[in-house]
Amino acid sequence: MNVEVTSVAKKAQSLNDAPSAAFVISNDDIKRSGATNIPDALRLAPGLDVAKIDSNKWAVSSRGFNGRFANKLLVLIDGRNTYTRSFSGVYWENQDVMMEDIDRIEVIRGPGAALWGANAVNGVINIITKRSSETQGVLLNAGGGTEEQGFGSLRYGTKFGENTTARAYVKGNNRGQNTLLTGDKADDNWNKVQGGFRVDSQLNLQDALTVQGDIYQTNTHQFSTYPQLTPPFFLVEKDKNTAYGGNFLGRLQHTFSTTSDYSLQAYYDTYTRRDIPLYESRDTLDVDFQHRFGLLDWHEIIWGLNYRYGHDKLVGNTLSNGQAVYNIIPSSVNDQLFSAFIQDEMTLIDNTLWLTIGSRFEHNDYSGFEGQPSARIMWAPHNQHRLWASVSRAVRTPSRGDRDASALVGVDPRTSPPVAIKIQGNTNFRSEEVIAYEAGYRTTFSKSVSLDITGFYNDYRDLRHPDAGTPSFNGAFVTLPLDFANDAQGKTYGIEIATVWQMLDWWRWDTNYSWLHTQFNEVGAGTSAVSPQQRVSLRGALSPREDIDLDFWFRYVDTNTAVGSRGEQDIKAYVSLDLRAAYRPYKDLELSLVGQNLIAQKHLEYVNEIQTLPTAIDRGLYGKISWSF
Repeated sequence: MNVEVTSVAKKAQSLNDAPSAAFVISNDDIKRSGATNIPDALRLAPGLDVAKIDSNKWAVSSRGFNGRFANKLLVLIDGRNTYTRSFSGVYWENQDVMMEDIDRIEVIRGPGAALWGANAVNGVINIITKRSSETQGVLLNAGGGTEEQGFGSLRYGTKFGENTTARAYVKGNNRGQNTLLTGDKADDNWNKVQGGFRVDSQLNLQDALTVQGDIYQTNTHQFSTYPQLTPPFFLVEKDKNTAYGGNFLGRLQHTFSTTSDYSLQAYYDTYTRRDIPLYESRDTLDVDFQHRFGLLDWHEIIWGLNYRYGHDKLVGNTLSNGQAVYNIIPSSVNDQLFSAFIQDEMTLIDNTLWLTIGSRFEHNDYSGFEGQPSARIMWAPHNQHRLWASVSRAVRTPSRGDRDASALVGVDPRTSPPVAIKIQGNTNFRSEEVIAYEAGYRTTFSKSVSLDITGFYNDYRDLRHPDAGTPSFNGAFVTLPLDFANDAQGKTYGIEIATVWQMLDWWRWDTNYSWLHTQFNEVGAGTSAVSPQQRVSLRGALSPREDIDLDFWFRYVDTNTAVGSRGEQDIKAYVSLDLRAAYRPYKDLELSLVGQNLIAQKHLEYVNEIQTLPTAIDRGLYGKISWSF
């Protein structure tokens, strides 16, 4: 409960004092879970729906609305927004860091738009890496196994003078293929190489400067099915997709006093994806300023300004049958975002009652002006008890796909003539909106047991839904257009529970439980999946000796339904068990063995909405060696 978080209020505070549904995944949690990538590490948090689609793709969301193109979750890496305007979401296979360099992952469930802006509708994930002063020397990792066929990383940290430290790293992985539900090989293997650096300098007593950057290149494979207008009315292709990109970020922090400071941050991010059906490139420039100060002893005010410029190019490629699946008009656009926010945390009763109100105001080129207010209150009747409640508004602004894209998603050959089903963007598409109500309770029964409970009710309006348009006939087939419209509504409500029990000095239990109910007035409204109603996570971490770690991680995921171009597909409930054993023969050398998905071998977690064939997630076993000097 005393762990530091910065994502709730854009300032450092203890988790216990945060009036929000917050959860922190530590570096030790990640290591002992055996996770080798960010999405798998996010399974540690309650309220998050993480589903592996195949070897190289994930669906990640908070409180429902999950899918490959989930669009209501804001993800940051060291202050850099990983959002893409193409579909208002995240390409998880592109987002990576050296896992050993992660300091913590802060997970905020529920709207964070008052501070972070549009698309922080159902949550914020903030991945924070360590300062370079904490990663000095050499760290070498290497490993491999059945699914994780080979991976490795090398990091070197050094000092430049008294007040400047730096690190550089390179990493790579080769992941093997899974199995299709039909029993055939999925051919979804994946390889990636990435490198980067970070420099931290304390310029003087008041100013600190951080400069960092990354560059990557990745190759993914998959079997895909595409609809076509001639018999047999579908095309199966073996796709090889390539993506590459990089980012560069600089941040200056100035401290006036313990109650006043400001920061100025700027970053440039670029990526290019050469998928079989679609070419996509995007460049983003973002400048952000924020200032914190105290007023009249009982106000703490934070305000800020942001400007973002984006340029993209989206072109539908022709398949081997001479047909293009996607059509984007215009193929290239420039877009701008201007925003400002202000928040006031008021101490109504010293050390007992706090009220926080604030709002963000934005103007974008897709939906115009947006206001996203929030009010939060926290009451501490005792130093071991915290109760909080909030009400907030957040929006998911339109993406390029919502407005400018069209795609052939299916052909029904049972009629004469055949019917081609085509999804079409809508230039009049508006922002999706949620009014969210939350309440929570935190307590530490003793020094060894803590409990965190959150309840929520979300009211969604103007959700995206494809409406049938007027059919047209060209002599060979009928085209049925499905136009994106804002005519769907929905409600979700649920509870999330997280407990920690330090049973012995060398034995810790972490248990999470999430229950979610979703209700929409239209099938597939605003989403491509109805997320599992129940999720359970039970993790045990044992260190019977200083040189031995033993870990197990049990997960249960309830039944699920994916809604895509092939209609609805039920996904069965599954149980998963991961085991990890680590031995340190020397202080700086660790040998570990990890088994993943040991119970639910070849289980289905999700079905991609559009192209790839249903893929089973296989059992995995890998070994790893870590050496620091």
